[in-house]
Amino acid sequence: MEIEAPKCTSGYGKPPWIFKGRALYQLHLVKAQTARAFIPKEFKLVEAFGYTLGGFFLASYEDSPAGVFDELVVIAGIVWNPPTSCAWAARVLVNSDQACDHGRKHVGLPSQVARFSKRITAVQGQPKGKFNGFLSMMGLGATLCSPKNSMDVQVSEMEGPSATDICNIQIATHVPTLKFDKWRGPAIKLSLPSFSGHTEQIPNILKYSCHIECRVRAVEPAKVLGPSIAPKGNTEQALEHHNCQSVNSESEEWIENGRNLSISVMLSKPIIALQFNCLKMRVEAPIVVSNCSESPLKFS
Repeated sequence: MEIEAPKCTSGYGKPPWIFKGRALYQLHLVKAQTARAFIPKEFKLVEAFGYTLGGFFLASYEDSPAGVFDELVVIAGIVWNPPTSCAWAARVLVNSDQACDHGRKHVGLPSQVARFSKRITAVQGQPKGKFNGFLSMMGLGATLCSPKNSMDVQVSEMEGPSATDICNIQIATHVPTLKFDKWRGPAIKLSLPSFSGHTEQIPNILKYSCHIECRVRAVEPAKVLGPSIAPKGNTEQALEHHNCQSVNSESEEWIENGRNLSISVMLSKPIIALQFNCLKMRVEAPIVVSNCSESPLKFS
């Protein structure tokens, strides 16, 4: 039963909250075992043959309640809670203290402050492939020409003055030969429902929706590289011997395991990537859908 949402007293003001900018939404096949580490036991993971649908949402906002900032949402997988299936975020990385604080205290997100380092380089273009030709027939692709640019986004999680590398996302940006409006793709509207909560700040389960208006086109999936120093230990094997629901929040080992599992999601196999241009995202206030009696997930 849906009940009263947590009250918002942050500098974000009253909901709905509006975000404008651009984003890359990339879907991956994520091992079900990895995804389950983040998801409360009362939810059923939507899976087939040992995998669920996860990935990431990488956004650059030029206008928002927190001003200009970047965001990386690591999506563990899709969960089923009748009558809806929704995404579950494993980790949310933002380069804004205000956005991080709001996400934790008012939306129940596992938010962390991060550094986003961007570098653009020009690389030699490649001939149009069959994949892009098929997407062009659907109105989602683009006619490409040389050269093309590559943007490298290095994401590092911040803990005071120290930084821990999470991943490097390499995004190919092509130069179009088509009219600009057509290159950006068709205009669409969609809603992305999500569950959140089950954290130290908000132990209850919340549900919220992101209503998106944008121009969308399918693009070449970004290449994701892990940290230069490999994570310690085998996190997935550790799952076979521990129950994430009963982890001590002060345990440095489990804090590291939570981070490493998020990296595993990022490094999983991509299946499709969608570029959102002229993005306008309206986020509604979350509502409480379940009072959680279990201990919340506390690695972060």
